[in-house]
Amino acid sequence: MRRCAIAVLGLALAGCSEPAREPPQKAVAPHPKPSDESRRFPMKNQVKIELVQDKLLDKDFLPGGNLAEYKLRGKAYQQFLIRAEAADRAALLLFDFKNAMEGAKFVPHMGAFSGRDGGKPVYVLQKGPFLAGFVGLEEREAEALAREFAARLD
Repeated sequence: MRRCAIAVLGLALAGCSEPAREPPQKAVAPHPKPSDESRRFPMKNQVKIELVQDKLLDKDFLPGGNLAEYKLRGKAYQQFLIRAEAADRAALLLFDFKNAMEGAKFVPHMGAFSGRDGGKPVYVLQKGPFLAGFVGLEEREAEALAREFAARLD
């Protein structure tokens, strides 16, 4: 009888316990709307420019930004620019991009990375709150244009 009473009391107390709670879900903050930075792109050899709202270059880790297409001596390439909330956020985007590249190589004098993405050559750098880069140009060609472009980001 005593065991039965203890068992009933145990069940009653178990029924009064608080239900298990699931840990709170982290809210994923949406990327801020990209700013139109088209004024910073050179006009020479430009074919078109657009403001991409999210996932620039179809990269899940990239927010939206500006994407321009160019043709130089019959060679097509893309130039992009993302203005992040702060320089540290742009630096994180740079390292995310580096990690997504095949054979990423650090270019110390530019603070840039070059490598390949989907078989295409990529050159990407960070300057202040900006992440900028070139798709479709080998490192040597991209570096010369990157120097000029970086000067426009001051």
